[in-house]
Amino acid sequence: MKRPTFNDFKRKALQKPEVKKEYVTLTATYSLRKQLIENRLKAGLTQEELAKILHTKKSNISRLESVNSKISPKLSTIEEYAKAVGCKLEIHFVPHKN
Repeated sequence: MKRPTFNDFKRKALQKPEVKKEYVTLTATYSLRKQLIENRLKAGLTQEELAKILHTKKSNISRLESVNSKISPKLSTIEEYAKAVGCKLEIHFVPHKN
């Protein structure tokens, strides 16, 4: 018998309306945090190095990048982060697919 994969588990879990609703709600947050980390690494910076550039503490960068963080960063913070890693921030609104 084949062991279920993570994708099997995810597919089954997303069949539950309450799980799917929460998943959709969190998608943008997870995407943002993933992009922050990817761009920092692409710029060749550690969290500590980025913290120095942004005149803050490493723990603040860690919290900003953490998917478990309960805080929502200010847009100006994300803009400063983007600039520090050599990017510009663009925000797009995409219509829901029903």
